[in-house]
Amino acid sequence: MKKIALHWQIMIGMLLGILFGFLMTSFSWGKGFTNDWIAPLGTIFVNLLKLIAVPLILASLIKGISDLKDISKFKLIGGRTILIYIVTTIIAITIGLLLVNAFKPGNGITQETIAKLTAEYAGNAKISERIAEATKQKESGPLQFVVDMVPQNAIKAMSNNKMMLQVIFFAIFLGISMLLIKPDQSEPLKKFFDSLNEVVLKMVDLIMLTAPFAVFALLANVVVTSDDPDILLALLRYAGVVIFGLALMIVFYCVMVAVITKKSPLWFLKQISPAQLLAFSTSSSAATLPVTMERVEEHIGVDKEVSSFVLPVGATINMDGTSLYQAVAAVFIMQVLWPEGLTFSNQITIVLTALLASIGSAAVPGAGMVMLVIVLEAIGFPSDKLPIGLALIFAVDRPLDMLRTTVNVTGDATVSMVIAKSVGKLGSPRVKNWDDDFNGK
Repeated sequence: MKKIALHWQIMIGMLLGILFGFLMTSFSWGKGFTNDWIAPLGTIFVNLLKLIAVPLILASLIKGISDLKDISKFKLIGGRTILIYIVTTIIAITIGLLLVNAFKPGNGITQETIAKLTAEYAGNAKISERIAEATKQKESGPLQFVVDMVPQNAIKAMSNNKMMLQVIFFAIFLGISMLLIKPDQSEPLKKFFDSLNEVVLKMVDLIMLTAPFAVFALLANVVVTSDDPDILLALLRYAGVVIFGLALMIVFYCVMVAVITKKSPLWFLKQISPAQLLAFSTSSSAATLPVTMERVEEHIGVDKEVSSFVLPVGATINMDGTSLYQAVAAVFIMQVLWPEGLTFSNQITIVLTALLASIGSAAVPGAGMVMLVIVLEAIGFPSDKLPIGLALIFAVDRPLDMLRTTVNVTGDATVSMVIAKSVGKLGSPRVKNWDDDFNGK
């Protein structure tokens, strides 16, 4: 019997999880049962992915740089990566602004809905936390995000997944230093990281065996903890604009793949689909990173020299889906609460602020909402209306977060293919299964 492809297994798990979640909502004990006995399975899976994220980035990035043999190649890859990430982010924000101005989703929100959302969410602890974090970010100096990239203690940086940029900095610094000493002196260290990289990738294969069951648990928990259906219906027009914009970004990536790499967009989406589905289920680019790297390297054929730099950096600073969401959410809130602020200059400010915030707020928990606060404050949005504005979109933030994370991951994979093609490092897929070496022992 032919084995079902992984992406189909994950999709089946997601569908069953959604159906199970809806079934549990019909019982008084359903939510408690799901929280106690189902949700922990998803949490364990996400924790396993986060567990190997730092070792994978460290080993993969150091191996990739040390394999270059020439620092100028790294400079070429790094420069093109940052440039393309900036361009795609600007395109995402622009698409968001064009759509929200064309469809005007804020015009359909009644005062009754505003009052209901305000009563439900304006005093929410998470909203207050996001506002406080954004205020802290705004008060920091313009180069603070650069300061935050340089760790005081490498071991401490590796102990916290929120310090991913610091781990990347240390790995790049170490990899470049290895290139600058005699090959016989760097060889033992290089072999260690080569070996560590292979072991961690095998751990990814083992963890992915449980992916269908994990997404079942994650989606079931999302359904049973979802908000009031009436509120979600009222925000359907706003959510629809965001979803349409995110879909256009996927189309844009497919065009990039077809035009620049000469690969089939459908083939690309099929190869990257397990990472996309996990991004949707976990709402975390960082947690999905080990899977994204495995799919891009083994199933698409991007050389590790490229993927080891492009993907970790992208998971940290490239937020196309989130940036598009900033544009739509900011203008939607203004349409409802501050229509007089909808000037051309303010919308240009949104583009620039969202671009900078996507880099500066990369390592902040709940980055999407924090970035939105920064964007709104940059255009002079009334501070007394800020909690109400966040309350407007908070009810649908979780499902939209799942979708924009999927777009973020797809963008990272697309850019890695484009960079690899530009430097002649896009080869044939070299798939490795979890039991390739098991039967021979």
